[in-house]
Amino acid sequence: MSPPDDAAARPEGSLLPASVHVVGAGVAGLAAALALVQAGRRVVLHEASPGAGGRARALPDGTDNGTHALLGANRAALRFLAAIGAREGWVEPEAAGLPVLDLADHTSRRVALSPLGWGSAARRPDGLSLGGLFTLLRLALPGAERSVADAFARHPALLRGLVEPLTVAALNTQAHEASARLLGAVIRRLALPGAARLLVAARGLGPDLVAPALATLACHGVGLRSGDRLRNLVRQGGRVAALDFGDHAVTLRPEDAVVLALPPWEALRLLPEVPAPIAHSPILNLHFAQESEGPVRFLGLLGGLSQWVLVRPAGVSVTVSAADASVGLSDEAAAIRIWPEVREVAQRFGLPGEWPLAPPPARAVRERRATPRHTTEPRPAPPRRPLANLALAGDWTVPDLPATLEAAVVSGEAAATALLRGGIPR
Repeated sequence: MSPPDDAAARPEGSLLPASVHVVGAGVAGLAAALALVQAGRRVVLHEASPGAGGRARALPDGTDNGTHALLGANRAALRFLAAIGAREGWVEPEAAGLPVLDLADHTSRRVALSPLGWGSAARRPDGLSLGGLFTLLRLALPGAERSVADAFARHPALLRGLVEPLTVAALNTQAHEASARLLGAVIRRLALPGAARLLVAARGLGPDLVAPALATLACHGVGLRSGDRLRNLVRQGGRVAALDFGDHAVTLRPEDAVVLALPPWEALRLLPEVPAPIAHSPILNLHFAQESEGPVRFLGLLGGLSQWVLVRPAGVSVTVSAADASVGLSDEAAAIRIWPEVREVAQRFGLPGEWPLAPPPARAVRERRATPRHTTEPRPAPPRRPLANLALAGDWTVPDLPATLEAAVVSGEAAATALLRGGIPR
């Protein structure tokens, strides 16, 4: 291990301010870094991969790794976007209701995502009866754990037309094993006016999330140290004494601290005693080189392989969540199966442009461990500060929320708060 890069050249008695080393530049790490610099702390940001964003990153060709949407209920994520000057880049493509095509009978409709819009029969989810509505309300209340499918066993049409798509989108877990209690937490957040507004990045995660976050941090003097994979935490007396990056190390002073904002398997490698999820669900994303002449659109599909179709001027992205059965498909096989579904929903809702029979060139992106599996099993609840000078961040560290952008921001801000309350000097 080579000499420490931060401490070796520092003269004894140096008055340099305390440093917080944020390890991991995904959304959780970016949120933690922003909260810390806004509180006047010096931050050093480390990232193992070539770029920032984690599982909400832009790919080298400019496309996103997958479709990431926000809701009006995601207040922490929206507050983060506002703080980095990126809120205007997230648009509401379907303010009149979500266009949904049912491939089983080829019927289409616009569905209001907010219960406040269900007064109109035309925008009401299929199968929504008085009994189904009461079941939704009961689900929003704390109760015994069971699967989402069990909770809606008496309302199969509502399960298929609304609850299961919401479950797969929010929990990335199939309804037969997904936690009804966790879905209830999502539904509670959707009850307020404006909470169900659906927002997507107009240009992509690079220009509308990652780049403005890095630019804002750079204005505070925070740079990104990419290619910095943490190999080991050197511990001493219940604290982190040094960060071992393999080819170099950083020795921590008593006043320095660490935010570990890594996925659960990396956190377990470094802190094997910390409770963390070990079962994960995949997501398959397919990006078609299909230019569109119209505005950003977001459409839903039932009864097919595709679930969500995001149409931007530069291309069409399709998401298959809880993709255990399809993540292994080749790019060609996935395109052959998915393109006819995309073509039909685009034509049904009158999207402009040519939608040819043959699929355009496509690229699949597979996140095999996209999120923890949100089943009825108790979720691990890791301590926010497992070591005296280290706080954990990451969407998996918030057990009462599904692993989403919202949970990532919440966790990053919580990690920063935990360290600040612990008295990190300025």
